[in-house]
Amino acid sequence: MPQTKPASLGRAMLIACLSLCFLWWVKLAETFFALDLSALALVPGSVAGLVGIITAPLLHGSYSHLFSNSLPVLVLGTLLLYGYPRSWKPALLLIWLLSGMGVWCFARQAPHVGVSGVVHGMFFYLLVASIIRRDKLSVALMMVGFFLYGGMVMSIFPTEPQISFEYHFFGAVAGTLASVLFQRRDPKPVEEPVVMVEDEEPDPLIGDQWQQLPDDAERDWSSQRRDH
Repeated sequence: MPQTKPASLGRAMLIACLSLCFLWWVKLAETFFALDLSALALVPGSVAGLVGIITAPLLHGSYSHLFSNSLPVLVLGTLLLYGYPRSWKPALLLIWLLSGMGVWCFARQAPHVGVSGVVHGMFFYLLVASIIRRDKLSVALMMVGFFLYGGMVMSIFPTEPQISFEYHFFGAVAGTLASVLFQRRDPKPVEEPVVMVEDEEPDPLIGDQWQQLPDDAERDWSSQRRDH
C-alpha cells in the first residue's frame, strides 16, 4: 500500500470549522425561528426515537452545552482529519451510528442530545490508534489531544444526572473499534534513512603531514634550522 501523507492542516481545520458552524446554525435556527426539535432527540427504546441516532448529535440542550463541545469538535476534528486522511470518514460514520445505537439500546429513559458522544469517539480513536501504530505522527497528535482533553478518559463514567455519560461511553467504544478496524487505511509514515556523510579526501597540499607526531614535527623543524 502506498505511503499516506498527512492531509493539509489548513484543509483539516477548514472542515472542522465548517462542521462546528453547522452545529451553531442548527442551534441559532432553533432559537430565532422558535423551532421545536425535541422530536429529533434520541430516546432509548422508542421507535420514534430511532431517528435520534442520526439527528441527536446535531442538537444541544443549551448554548452552554454547545459551547462546551465547540472547542473539542474543532481541535479533535482537526487532529483526526489531519493525521488520518483515509480513515476519518468511515471512522466518524461508525462512531456516529454505533454510539447512537448503544444509547438507544442501553441508556436511561430520557432524551439524549449533543455531539459529545462523537467527540469522545474521536478522542479514543486518536488514543488507541497511537497505541497500535506507535509512529511519531500518531503519538504527537495524541499527546496534543490528551494534554487538552485527557479528562475524557474519566467522563465515560456517571458524574452528573443531566449529563449523558452513556453517549460518552458508547462513543469511546465506537472510537476504539473504529481505530482497530480502520488503522490499516493510513499506513505508517516511512521514515527516511539517515545518510552518513563520508570523510572528505585529504587536502593534496597537506596530505598526511597533519598526522605527524609532535616530536617528529619538532625534529623536522630542527633539522631544517641546521641545514640553514
